[in-house]
Amino acid sequence: MKFSKIGRIVSALVASASLGLGMTACGGGTIGYLWALGTYYNQISGFLIDDFTGNLTAIPQSPFSSGGTNPVTILVKPGGRFVYVINQGSNDTVAPTATANASQSVAGNISEYSVGGDGTLTFQQTFTSQGVHPMWATLDSTGNFLYVLDKYAPDATGNGSITAFTVAADTGRLALLPNAAIKNANGTPTAYFSVSASPIMTKVGSGGCLYTMNANSVYAYVQSSTTGQLTLATTGSQSIGNGSAVQLSSINTSGSAGFIYLTDSGQNQIYSFQAGGTACSLAQINGSQTANVATTLQPVNSIVSSNGHFLYVINQGSTGGTQSPTASSISAFTINSLGQIATLSDSSNPYSTGSGPVCLAQDPSNQYLYTSNNTDGTITGKIIDQNRGVLAPLQRGSTFPSTMKSTCLAISGSL
Repeated sequence: MKFSKIGRIVSALVASASLGLGMTACGGGTIGYLWALGTYYNQISGFLIDDFTGNLTAIPQSPFSSGGTNPVTILVKPGGRFVYVINQGSNDTVAPTATANASQSVAGNISEYSVGGDGTLTFQQTFTSQGVHPMWATLDSTGNFLYVLDKYAPDATGNGSITAFTVAADTGRLALLPNAAIKNANGTPTAYFSVSASPIMTKVGSGGCLYTMNANSVYAYVQSSTTGQLTLATTGSQSIGNGSAVQLSSINTSGSAGFIYLTDSGQNQIYSFQAGGTACSLAQINGSQTANVATTLQPVNSIVSSNGHFLYVINQGSTGGTQSPTASSISAFTINSLGQIATLSDSSNPYSTGSGPVCLAQDPSNQYLYTSNNTDGTITGKIIDQNRGVLAPLQRGSTFPSTMKSTCLAISGSL
């Protein structure tokens, strides 16, 4: 039987609309974009996330240049219109001295991109933090302020520093936000906020708090939601664990309850805290020190599920060996109303992932979890059971080639 002319027109319009929505015959449409960094060629791999399967397909024109050397962190401004990449640079790991800055053959920078309707990234410009060797960055919940953590402050003290920026709502461009509380000799504000020596990571938490950590301590700062200024919390630092065996590797903040989770790669532990009664203080949760899931080693990062009920930790090693495809894993934990965690009861826990995972992220519809894997240059996808917290392989293959020497990844909803 032949279609009528009107029928053919309607069919053509339906097909055209499906393509415009990113839908395919075997998928459920594009629900988001995933971008993953790689240091081997200083690239950003871009992917469309399929709603029905969670599978990834390459964004047009991907991969994109990172705009610098050694990209390590990627952030998406709330609303999804702008992306920021922290490029660490190279040969800049020597602390400044009183007479000279660190030797920098290639300095670190922050690259800004605008996001197209199909997830393509268009380079805008680069910005520079005030310190040396950027380690990490975080945006506040409004997206109005961006904080870049540098391993070395420019003052030759050996401490680290945070460079704060305001973020333009219309263009996403960054403008330096000086430290109004500390003045230079000439009376002008200093251009950075000093933090502890050898910082590793920084995260904005609930209630206007920003936390930084080094290998064995966490430092809390009060962040003004109106001015973006940072003030060291009156409670000072919180030492974690005991002895030199502690090697903190990540900090993760969770929702309005103010829970904070730390991974310790030295002792294979997870520590649980909550923002205390004093502004941005850390209060230890009962039973706060929890052993990682059996057979795992070297936890390096974590994420809390969107419903706040589960904690997922990525591990680079196992008791059977390190840095092999079978060694890396994802540990799963339940979180109760007090913020306490317990190993999720499932025979498959810990779950397999690619080799050498570095970062993990959840998609906007809260169906899928993805890890970026440094050793094999892949991305691994998992289906999340939002009721039980169990992870399962994607329906049509869970491993996707990405850039070599992958570092972190970020996910945004479709525009």
